[in-house]
Amino acid sequence: MDKENLKKLKKKVFDANIKLAGSGLIISTFGNVSGIDREVQVMAIKPSGIPYSGMKVDDMVLVSLSGEKIEEESPNPSSDTDTHLELYRNFTGIGGVTHTHSGYATAFAQAKKAIPCLGTTHADYFYGPVPVSEVIEDRCIKDDYELETGKLIVRTFKNRDYRNMNACLVACHSPFTWGEGPDDSVESAIMLEYIAKLAYRSISLEGTVEDIKKTLLDKHYRRKHGKDAYYGQK
Repeated sequence: MDKENLKKLKKKVFDANIKLAGSGLIISTFGNVSGIDREVQVMAIKPSGIPYSGMKVDDMVLVSLSGEKIEEESPNPSSDTDTHLELYRNFTGIGGVTHTHSGYATAFAQAKKAIPCLGTTHADYFYGPVPVSEVIEDRCIKDDYELETGKLIVRTFKNRDYRNMNACLVACHSPFTWGEGPDDSVESAIMLEYIAKLAYRSISLEGTVEDIKKTLLDKHYRRKHGKDAYYGQK
């Protein structure tokens, strides 16, 4: 393995975790970011239970796609490691995963409700309602909980495109987001929380709010995403 590239991966993941810590989306040690080097099939992830304020780049834990630690002397990886790995194994176009317990998005997850797409702010980042999974079954909780959580997310996307919807609410739990790299997955988590807040406030004001019409959804999503996007600089 190229040690220099693995060092770079650790640095990217460390920086993304620090960005998450500064985003206001997490409390205590509730949250983690990972990234993957697809060439060597190695993931780097935040260590379990270590406060963000005391973390160092070298604390990031390298794990193979099959779940083995690459460096024996490294700390224990995040308890959510198996969930991240399952997403990487199935969503082969992603390069980073973020997990938070951010307030508004988690409220929707606990209510077992998808985040409706009510306006253009949502449509700029997520193509339609952000889905919520089914409630995890008891047998899955007793078996391999974190792995089964990943499988639950993958099943939620059986008929969805993970490239157009880079977030999932795990029912009774909280959100996972992903992106092309660790930093992108954190950005998705930040935007997810913002659109969850807007949806919550809109519903609180109006009671029942209709979803955005499809023509407006398509316009706002596609001007930022895909081959015909024209937002930003070339």
